[in-house]
Amino acid sequence: MTPLFKEENGFAFRIFSNEEDRMHIHVFKDKNEAKIWLEPEIKLEYNVGFKQQEIKKILIIVKEYEDEFKQKYRGYIH
Repeated sequence: MTPLFKEENGFAFRIFSNEEDRMHIHVFKDKNEAKIWLEPEIKLEYNVGFKQQEIKKILIIVKEYEDEFKQKYRGYIH
């Protein structure tokens, strides 16, 4: 399992190194998963199991920590 970069409100934010170069982050909670693009803008790529209200919360968290996630992504991938 990849390192945990942040955990907030029960959501676990992780980065996988074996995927494409475009910055993104995966979010997990229970058996649910979402992939969020960090560039060129924050945008939901896919959602498996999260309710729309949870996706809204996830996007708020990602926007709040956008710079931190991008920095960690660069440090982890490169």
